[in-house]
Order: sequence, then C-alpha cells, then structure tokens
Amino acid sequence: MVRPLILASASPARLRLLEQAGLSARVIVSGVDEDGVEHLPPADAVLALARRKAAAVAAVAAQRNPEAPALVIGCDSLLELDGRAEGKPPSPAAAGDLWRRMRSRTGLLHTGHCLIDTATGTTAAATDTALIRFGDPTDHEIDAYVATGEPLRVAGAFTLEGFGAPWIDSIDGNYGTVTGLSIPVLRGLLRQFGLEIVDLWTGRDNSDG
Repeated sequence: MVRPLILASASPARLRLLEQAGLSARVIVSGVDEDGVEHLPPADAVLALARRKAAAVAAVAAQRNPEAPALVIGCDSLLELDGRAEGKPPSPAAAGDLWRRMRSRTGLLHTGHCLIDTATGTTAAATDTALIRFGDPTDHEIDAYVATGEPLRVAGAFTLEGFGAPWIDSIDGNYGTVTGLSIPVLRGLLRQFGLEIVDLWTGRDNSDG
C-alpha cells in the first residue's frame, strides 16, 4: 500500500500546490533551526535545509505512529541575488532594502526538496531553480507593499500571487518551484521509490491487488 503523504512545512502555498495536483497531505511542522548553512551556495543550502526538515518530521511521524509509515516531503526556498542568499526578511526595513536591490533585476529562486519513506528510511532529494525577472516599483509602491506584511512571510520578500504580483514581470522555470514545491520534482522523487504520482491521488484506491 502506498504510504500517506506528510508535508514538513507550515506553508499554505505548498499545501495548496499539493492539493491542486490531487494530493492529500497531513502537515507536521518541522521546527528545525535554519541556521548553519550560510557557508553553502544557495542551491546547496536549500537542499540541506529540505533534508533537515524532512528528517526531523520523519522522526516525529515514526515515533508518533510506528505502525503507519508515511512519505515525508520537506522543502526550503531561497532567492539568490548577486550570489547572495535571501530568505525571509527579518524586518520591514530589510524587506524594503531588498526590494530596492531587486527592482529591474533578475534573480534565481532555488527550492530544495527531500522525500523520505519512514518505513525504510530511503531518501531522495533534488533542487530546482527558476529565474525571476522583477519589475520596477517606485519607492512609494515598495513601502506600500512592505506595509501589507506579505513580503515578511516569504523567501525573497515576494510572491507570485497577492500584493506582490504586479512586480513580477516573468519567470523562467516551474511555477511551483517559485511558490515553494515543484510537483514535477516530487514526481521524479517518487519514481526513485518505484511510485507514480497518480498512486497518491486523492480518492484513488491505492491498496495492493
């Protein structure tokens, strides 16, 4: 029988991406310390954090219900601008400063993914990257956007939806990668476990035989 899916993230956007793809997931927040990866290149840092989050939640899930193994997916995202990793801004001032550096520029959004089967401990992981072309908001528009609080909740201080949408001119890459979880990457990770993504579709009979 295919294991149930657990999302190691409190991100509503990641859960929504799974649900839109027909996948039902239980949420367990990892609560892991995201420090200690500053020395790594951004693409490596997100993969290290995704592994850390997935491993922490897999351990919790196995402890809570050892008789019900699951598949745990952990993710982490960072914006790379001028070779520097930009996560969630620590303050409104930092968010405003970041947007003033980003406007009319191009950045890289990296999302790391790690899938763990708690029954076997098998792990599969991958990073995906999308290119983001930012628009040219005025200082007043930046200040107004920061005042909404939205950029303080997301890596790189922007989203493709909501208040930030007017200043994302285009993306080159997978939408889910930018939003926090690439469904095509998840499909590839599942294949490494000998599974197809349709096996996890909500409402499908996944029992053996």
